[in-house]
Amino acid sequence: MTPSSDFRDLYASDAHTPSRAEMARSNHFLTADHGLLNLLQASQLVTGELDVDQVLFNLAEAARTLVDAHFGALGVVDDKGEMERFIHVGMPPELVEQMGHPPRGLGVLGAVLSGGAPIRLRNLADDPRSVGPPLGHPAIQAFLGVPITIRGSVYGALYVTNPSKKAFTAHDEALIKALAATAATAIDNARLYESSRRSQELSAALGDVAGKLLNVGSTEVFGVLAESLVSLTGAQLVSVVVSEAVGSELYVDTARGVRAARIEGSSVPWMDCVLSRAMDGEPGITTEGGEEPVPFADDIPSASMVAVPLVVDGDRVAALCATRSADESPFTQDDLALLSEFAAQAGLAVALAWARADKQRLEIVEDRARIAQDLHDHVIQRLFGTGLGLEALASPHPQLTDSIETHVTQIDAAIADIRTAIFTLQTRTGAEATRHRLLRILAELSGTLPTPAQVTFTGPIDLIIVGPLADDMAAVLRETLSNVVRHADARTVEVAITANSHTVELKVDDDGIGLSPDSSRRSGIENLSARARGHGGDFTVSARSSGGTRALWRVPVDAPELP
Repeated sequence: MTPSSDFRDLYASDAHTPSRAEMARSNHFLTADHGLLNLLQASQLVTGELDVDQVLFNLAEAARTLVDAHFGALGVVDDKGEMERFIHVGMPPELVEQMGHPPRGLGVLGAVLSGGAPIRLRNLADDPRSVGPPLGHPAIQAFLGVPITIRGSVYGALYVTNPSKKAFTAHDEALIKALAATAATAIDNARLYESSRRSQELSAALGDVAGKLLNVGSTEVFGVLAESLVSLTGAQLVSVVVSEAVGSELYVDTARGVRAARIEGSSVPWMDCVLSRAMDGEPGITTEGGEEPVPFADDIPSASMVAVPLVVDGDRVAALCATRSADESPFTQDDLALLSEFAAQAGLAVALAWARADKQRLEIVEDRARIAQDLHDHVIQRLFGTGLGLEALASPHPQLTDSIETHVTQIDAAIADIRTAIFTLQTRTGAEATRHRLLRILAELSGTLPTPAQVTFTGPIDLIIVGPLADDMAAVLRETLSNVVRHADARTVEVAITANSHTVELKVDDDGIGLSPDSSRRSGIENLSARARGHGGDFTVSARSSGGTRALWRVPVDAPELP
């Protein structure tokens, strides 16, 4: 009996040459009811699922059971041919965790992938390609690896080790090879199904985003994007990060998900990481077990992160960042592709939303200009004429002089108030009023406090706090309240914002635990001090006599002259 060419190929990678008796037993095994039944059951287990992750796990478990091996594994490679995922079966989870970073596809494992043919060994350590098992891995002797090929490309490989007998046989190899061929079809179908499902989810998410953006203010756009991404990516935390320029400090404009209140409004130094590269225009994903820093790792330890740039009208305005905890499966290239597609389509939706908001603001500006003109041309002139008429009555009726003077003074005060209103209408360009902007920040962060923060405004806030000063005031309020939320353990917070012709002041009082030596808080204080120094002012944090802390941010201003 002459071995078939198929079995000659199977044995080409093994130093052992099969005998005629072994070949006969192998062919008998494949044709026997028991061998076919086991293979059929394993194939049904693999093909009965459409979830890719479950298919891969079922495949590794089916391979181990099919040849009665102690350990089994399945490795998946990325587009570069590097090991992307590695699924263990037959080992307790704590042992897998103890071994640390999964194999990188070196040695015999990599040879199965690069060679595209099965490798069967009596003793793994005897093969010159072997680099040894990971630290803490149980001893490995007999080894069998079979590549999984999908559409002519190597997708990954099945590995089984330490069979119940001394070594794997030819029929073991034939069974695993047959299972791998069946699994390739199942994996391909599952991937196509997953791709179709994700496309549907992406389409639904983008439709939802577009609908919501038409009904929200321009300042809430990032919040809509972040909320949609939480459900779309299954991330524990989604953030929208902005920066003034490449290399400048990163600022978390919006965050949604686990501990979002802790990071929203915080700053992240520019460093060589996936987030900074996204701000520079390069989508990316963290490498599992990599050495580069991961932002927000203190809030979500051992996190997997994916980040892509958000481009609106040709300008990179932000980076969309999704983060998963160590308890969840890390992000994959498919997740990166999904987020990139979302960002590309969302950029168009944001551009339309902002254009619509600009049109509305322009209409408001034109309407305000008309109102201001009417007030100046009609109301003020009529009041001025009335005042002159009253003064004219004082000459023939001197006994009424004091009473008339009082009324004229009131008319002059009314004219001054109207002129202030005119100036405000003419100088506001349609951007969100400072008072409303600060109230929105208070509303966002007060939800994380036991009781809502109390706020008082004194003076012409919208008239004096404008431009860069308004931006800094908003940032200071957000970071100060974030510090209270993270560190103070306060029950009540009082915010007082005052503006006059010489000074702008923001005061935040809390009844928390008082000043803390925490380094992260000191870093935040320095940031707030730097913003105050930029306007020639100062920032102080002091203990209150009644308990808690007072944060006081004060800067000088030159109030505009009224017409």
